[in-house]
Parts: sequence; C-alpha cells; structure tokens
Amino acid sequence: MTTLTISRALNEGLRKAMENDPKVLIMGEDVGKLGGVFRVTDGLAKDFGEDRVIDTPLAESGIVGTAIGLALRGYRPICEIQFDGFVYPAFDQIVSQLAKMAYRSLGKVKLPVVVRIPFGGGIGAVEHHSESPEALFAHTPGLRVVACGDPQDAYAMIQQAVNCDDPVIFFEPKRRYWDKSEVDIAGGLAAAPPIDAARTLVTGDDVTVLCYGPMVRTCIESAAAAAGEDTSVEVIDLRSLSPLDLTTIFTSVRKTGRCVIVHEAPVTGGLGAEIAARITQECFYSLEAPVLRVGGYSIPYPPSRMEEHYLPDLDRVLDAVDRSLSY
Repeated sequence: MTTLTISRALNEGLRKAMENDPKVLIMGEDVGKLGGVFRVTDGLAKDFGEDRVIDTPLAESGIVGTAIGLALRGYRPICEIQFDGFVYPAFDQIVSQLAKMAYRSLGKVKLPVVVRIPFGGGIGAVEHHSESPEALFAHTPGLRVVACGDPQDAYAMIQQAVNCDDPVIFFEPKRRYWDKSEVDIAGGLAAAPPIDAARTLVTGDDVTVLCYGPMVRTCIESAAAAAGEDTSVEVIDLRSLSPLDLTTIFTSVRKTGRCVIVHEAPVTGGLGAEIAARITQECFYSLEAPVLRVGGYSIPYPPSRMEEHYLPDLDRVLDAVDRSLSY
C-alpha cells in the first residue's frame, strides 16, 4: 500500500493506462509542460513525449472535437477540461456528437473518450472555477458519468474509464485533490469494484446518506459525529452518477427507512431530485420520512469569501439527518 493524494493517484492511474496501451493519449490546456493546473499530469509529457501528452489551444470545443476524431481512428483520448466552468464551450460536441455516435451507428462505432473535469468549490477561486455541472451530463443518454471521492477510487476509476468503450465524463473533486489515503497500486484493478457500482463506506441502521465527489469526506465526518449522539448513519458513495447503482441504494433505504442525499450542486433540478424520485417510487412502503436533499442554493456560485456559507457542511448534513429522524 502507498499513501497518495487524489491528485497523485490520478497521475499514477493515467501513467498505468498509458503504459498499458500506446493508443492512450492526453490532451488539454497546459497538461504537458506545466503538468496541469492541479499537477495531475505532472511528468507524463517528459516520460511519454509531446505526441501523447498534447498541449492544446484554449478551445474546449476543439479539444473534445479532436478527441472524437481520434477515437474514430482507434485512439483512446483523455481530455482535460481545466476547470468545470470551462466545459460549456464543449457542451455541444459532448451532447450532440460524443453521446450520440454509438446510437447513430447502431453500436458499430465506439467512442472511448474520457473527459476529465475538476469540479466543485472550496478553493477560493473566481467565477467559472467552482461549478458542479454533473446533472447536465447525467441527463444526457449515451454518456457514463462518474465521480471519484478518495485516492483509491481515483487510481482505479480513471483506468476503468480509459478501458471503457463508452464515453465517460470523469468528475474529480478539486478541493479534495490533496486529501491523502492508502492506495493499493500493486493490486491493480483486480480488487476494484466496477466503475458503475456504489460503495457503502459507513454501515448504519437509522438513516441512509447518499453522496459523491467532494461530499464523501463531509458525509463520513457527519456519520462519525452522529455516532456520538447514538445515531447510526449509513454512508454510500454513489461513484457512478449515470448509470446509478439503484440496487445498492434501494437495499440501504429499505433497511433504514430514511434517506438524505447530499451534493454541492444546486438542489433545484439536481441529481438528488432524480434519486429521490426513484427511491419514492420503489421504496415508498419502506420510508419512514420524506427523502431529504442537502445541496447548493439556487444562485450562481458566490464570491470566494462567501463560499463557506454556500457549500454543504457537517452541520447542514446533520440537520437533515435530525429532520429525517424527527418524522
């Protein structure tokens, strides 16, 4: 076992994918000589050359469009979108072309493209640098949408995404890039759960808390705090946002009878609304309380000095748990 940050675990996962397949290449703004603004691709250009780690112009639509063409020619490109708010110029390429070509060709054309997007707030950045646009992509058929929450998942999931023949939107929790934990590099992918499977991180009996990405650590800390008040919280990291691992979700909710869904994105029209609807439809007679959601407010992401009031924290999660238990 090796102690790594999420950023370094992603770097090691990308390195492994490139070593295993010469058709894997990385492209994006400053991914080469600089190693990416978060240093996720640090050292890869030196080791694999500028033909495989490609610094692109500041043109997200061009980055994804070029990746689509490369995938059609047999490559497995990995696109880095420098910040979440920069993905919108590429949105047309992603939803109109990347997500559609397999269906358009009756499955004859594969597009193994990974689009890496650092997402979420908490780093004191200016606007366009702290967005949570995952619901836009989860709403689009033809895309796999995933989010890693710890270094082990970062290492395994990025390799699984590269190996997948479907296009994958890969969300990375930017304010957790420097979180550390042990990673089983030697074990490879053998022990890793499938990329579309959720993980139960904390077992509990009173309330199910569903989360992903940057909220995973927050919810684990909330469960530990709740345990001090004799409340047993089960924490599930969704990992895959599309498709959802509904079996794991339903099994937990039927056991606890209560559910709180936590994400940084605004609650209005967010992924939590879809999950709440699915739970209500399938687990109605097991529920002891309404499904509650904790998320961002329905405003543009605030200035950095105000973001701590915007982001869901331990107190807001615990308040939702208490409200669920009060029914």
